[in-house]
Amino acid sequence: MRNRFPSSSLSSYGSGWSTNQRIATGAAIVAVLLVLAGVVALLTGGGSGHQTPDAAPPAPTGGPSHAEVAAKPSSGSGSVPKPAQIAEPVAYAKAAAEMLWSYDTRDTSRDQQLAGMRAWMTTETEYADWASVSGQVPDPVLWSRMADQEQHATASVTEGHYPSAFQQALADDPSAITEAYVYAVTVNGKQALRWQKGGGGAEDRAVTLAVQCRPNHDCTLAAVAPNVAQ
Repeated sequence: MRNRFPSSSLSSYGSGWSTNQRIATGAAIVAVLLVLAGVVALLTGGGSGHQTPDAAPPAPTGGPSHAEVAAKPSSGSGSVPKPAQIAEPVAYAKAAAEMLWSYDTRDTSRDQQLAGMRAWMTTETEYADWASVSGQVPDPVLWSRMADQEQHATASVTEGHYPSAFQQALADDPSAITEAYVYAVTVNGKQALRWQKGGGGAEDRAVTLAVQCRPNHDCTLAAVAPNVAQ
């Protein structure tokens, strides 16, 4: 009989959290995005998650955006790709989501996975919610079980957009973004799972990310928002 761990993929880890845990996570994300007036509505489910925005919020200006670069594994981080060199919020969030939804327990330890993910984070600690990102990784025991089954996953992104509540917050106060340059972006895609003896499957994925994109700098990851805010 094929052996699968349906709750062990990185992107579904934490899906069984209690209401209190989700509220606590949401509160942490709100703290990260506090500089954006009205974003609280987004993170408490006020946004309409799968609507394509009519107009995008202003992207950082003052320098050319980097082209998307094919990611390569960095030493010490196993199969986790290096941070994408992208200066546009939606494109960066799509690359970050693909990174979060991809892993390979055959050649990457849990510590390497975490190290690779941390490299994508903003170094501005007042805007970084590392707990929300590292919380995507299963605990050491579960990671070990996944490795025993040679579980690995690849991801494909179908689209990314600014949630409507985030756009409304910027419309209400356009200057708010210029303090931290933290953007909320929802990304949708698919994750393909594989494990030993030919086992496999595919699942739809969606996540809202907070990304920081200061002018003249590549974007960085600030936080993973709760899935209730799409």
